[in-house]
Amino acid sequence: MEQMVELVKYLAQNLVDKPEGVKVTLDGDKISLTVDPSDMGKVIGKQGRIAKAIRSIVRSAAIKANVRVTLDIVDAE
Repeated sequence: MEQMVELVKYLAQNLVDKPEGVKVTLDGDKISLTVDPSDMGKVIGKQGRIAKAIRSIVRSAAIKANVRVTLDIVDAE
């Protein structure tokens, strides 16, 4: 599961302008991603396309690792 956290952190840090504002937490089988409020649009993307792509990548990696995981993008406010 720690590999999934690192994967989400890596993807998010490379998408945003403020990589130091990226925070990823693991709670059971749920990964929560929090970014700086000014970078929220970059992680979500137009019509949620980037968020869907990140979830697809994480889902594929989880299937390969034979684990179940969900990704939540949390509003920092």
